[in-house]
Amino acid sequence: MGILGSLDMYNIPRVCKECGGVMVFKGVGEYRCEDCGAVDYDDYGKVRCYIEANKGATAAQIEQAIGVPQRTIRHLLRDGRIEITEGSKVFLRCEICGKQIRSGQYCPDCEIKVHRNLEEKQREMLHKDTQGFGLDKKGEEGQRRFERNN
Repeated sequence: MGILGSLDMYNIPRVCKECGGVMVFKGVGEYRCEDCGAVDYDDYGKVRCYIEANKGATAAQIEQAIGVPQRTIRHLLRDGRIEITEGSKVFLRCEICGKQIRSGQYCPDCEIKVHRNLEEKQREMLHKDTQGFGLDKKGEEGQRRFERNN
């Protein structure tokens, strides 16, 4: 899922519920109305505030208390925006090796491998794009590209 797709999923407040003004992002899921100063939160901000006040809450408890769907909470975990508390009986699994993780998609070891693989592919593409630059032109050997008119 692209960045814009995940942002739409988090129910970003764009219009103030109090006065209809424009909501401006202030950080960590918080938005403030530029007209009346009212504060509202996107789903990330709501979950984050709830977790700070209720450490160790489960996704089901969070959904019941603040109405953010468990699916969105799982996306927040996979995006690495929140993490499962230490000592929890609930955990995620690395998508490559299956090791238990508290947030994200990969364990630290697999994360390194994934990034190294991406970097190698980018290097190969760059090398392929620059390799042999201009050598495939036939029939132009020794000819001038531009003629000077005196």
